[in-house]
Amino acid sequence: MRIKEAPYRAIADGNRRMILDLLRKEGSLRAGDIVARLSHISQPAVSKHLRILREARLVQAQPDGRERRYQLNATALRQVAEWLQHYEPLWDERLATLKQLAEKNAGETGASA
Repeated sequence: MRIKEAPYRAIADGNRRMILDLLRKEGSLRAGDIVARLSHISQPAVSKHLRILREARLVQAQPDGRERRYQLNATALRQVAEWLQHYEPLWDERLATLKQLAEKNAGETGASA
Protein backbone atom coordinates (compact mmCIF):
# COMPACT_ATOMS: atom_id res chain seq x y z
CA MET A 1 0.00 0.00 0.00
CA ARG A 2 1.37 3.41 -0.94
CA ILE A 3 1.85 5.94 1.86
CA LYS A 4 -0.56 8.46 0.30
CA GLU A 5 -3.35 5.88 0.15
CA ALA A 6 -2.77 4.48 3.62
CA PRO A 7 -4.99 6.89 5.61
CA TYR A 8 -7.92 6.44 3.22
CA ARG A 9 -7.69 2.66 3.28
CA ALA A 10 -7.26 2.66 7.04
CA ILE A 11 -10.40 4.71 7.71
CA ALA A 12 -12.42 2.69 5.20
CA ASP A 13 -12.94 0.01 7.86
CA GLY A 14 -15.65 0.64 10.46
CA ASN A 15 -13.75 -1.08 13.27
CA ARG A 16 -10.71 1.10 12.68
CA ARG A 17 -12.92 4.19 12.73
CA MET A 18 -14.31 2.97 16.08
CA ILE A 19 -10.76 2.65 17.41
CA LEU A 20 -9.92 6.17 16.21
CA ASP A 21 -13.10 7.52 17.84
CA LEU A 22 -12.24 5.73 21.07
CA LEU A 23 -8.73 7.19 21.12
CA ARG A 24 -10.11 10.64 20.33
CA LYS A 25 -12.58 10.46 23.21
CA GLU A 26 -10.45 8.68 25.82
CA GLY A 27 -6.89 9.57 24.91
CA SER A 28 -3.99 7.15 25.19
CA LEU A 29 -5.00 3.48 25.64
CA ARG A 30 -3.34 0.06 25.68
CA ALA A 31 -4.50 -2.59 23.21
CA GLY A 32 -6.14 -4.48 26.09
CA ASP A 33 -8.12 -1.36 27.02
CA ILE A 34 -9.37 -1.11 23.43
CA VAL A 35 -10.35 -4.80 23.39
CA ALA A 36 -12.26 -4.32 26.66
CA ARG A 37 -14.21 -1.35 25.29
CA LEU A 38 -14.89 -2.91 21.88
CA SER A 39 -15.89 -6.38 22.98
CA HIS A 40 -17.18 -7.37 19.53
CA ILE A 41 -13.59 -7.29 18.19
CA SER A 42 -11.12 -10.02 19.19
CA GLN A 43 -7.69 -9.21 20.59
CA PRO A 44 -5.89 -10.45 17.44
CA ALA A 45 -8.21 -8.33 15.27
CA VAL A 46 -7.59 -5.23 17.41
CA SER A 47 -3.83 -5.82 17.08
CA LYS A 48 -4.19 -6.07 13.31
CA HIS A 49 -6.27 -2.89 13.14
CA LEU A 50 -3.76 -1.04 15.33
CA ARG A 51 -0.91 -2.16 13.05
CA ILE A 52 -2.74 -0.83 10.00
CA LEU A 53 -3.51 2.45 11.79
CA ARG A 54 0.15 2.76 12.85
CA GLU A 55 1.36 2.11 9.30
CA ALA A 56 -1.04 4.78 8.06
CA ARG A 57 0.37 7.08 10.76
CA LEU A 58 -3.11 7.64 12.20
CA VAL A 59 -2.04 6.37 15.61
CA GLN A 60 1.25 6.46 17.45
CA ALA A 61 2.49 3.81 19.86
CA GLN A 62 4.50 4.66 22.95
CA PRO A 63 6.21 1.94 25.00
CA ASP A 64 4.64 1.44 28.43
CA GLY A 65 6.54 -1.33 30.19
CA ARG A 66 5.91 -4.54 28.28
CA GLU A 67 2.98 -3.00 26.42
CA ARG A 68 2.34 -0.04 24.18
CA ARG A 69 -0.01 2.86 24.65
CA TYR A 70 -1.76 4.04 21.51
CA GLN A 71 -2.80 7.58 20.85
CA LEU A 72 -4.47 9.34 17.97
CA ASN A 73 -2.24 11.24 15.55
CA ALA A 74 -4.78 13.82 14.44
CA THR A 75 -2.33 15.61 12.16
CA ALA A 76 -2.38 12.60 9.82
CA LEU A 77 -6.14 13.09 9.42
CA ARG A 78 -5.53 16.59 8.05
CA GLN A 79 -4.80 15.13 4.59
CA VAL A 80 -8.19 13.41 4.59
CA ALA A 81 -9.97 16.53 5.87
CA GLU A 82 -8.38 18.69 3.18
CA TRP A 83 -9.50 16.26 0.48
CA LEU A 84 -13.05 16.16 1.85
CA GLN A 85 -13.29 19.97 1.83
CA HIS A 86 -13.56 19.84 -1.96
CA TYR A 87 -16.88 18.01 -1.56
CA GLU A 88 -18.50 20.43 0.89
CA PRO A 89 -20.09 22.60 -1.84
CA LEU A 90 -21.71 19.48 -3.30
CA TRP A 91 -23.12 18.51 0.10
CA ASP A 92 -24.35 22.04 0.72
CA GLU A 93 -26.09 22.05 -2.67
CA ARG A 94 -27.76 18.70 -2.02
CA LEU A 95 -28.89 19.77 1.44
CA ALA A 96 -30.37 22.97 0.00
CA THR A 97 -32.25 20.91 -2.60
CA LEU A 98 -33.51 18.54 0.09
CA LYS A 99 -34.68 21.51 2.17
CA GLN A 100 -36.56 22.96 -0.80
CA LEU A 101 -38.25 19.62 -1.50
CA ALA A 102 -39.22 19.19 2.17
CA GLU A 103 -40.65 22.74 2.32
CA LYS A 104 -42.57 22.18 -0.93
CA ASN A 105 -43.93 18.89 0.37
CA ALA A 106 -44.91 20.49 3.67
CA GLY A 107 -46.66 23.32 1.81
CA GLU A 108 -48.60 20.88 -0.37
CA THR A 109 -49.58 18.78 2.63
CA GLY A 110 -50.67 21.84 4.58
CA ALA A 111 -52.68 23.24 1.65
CA SER A 112 -54.70 20.05 1.25
CA ALA A 113 -55.55 19.74 4.95
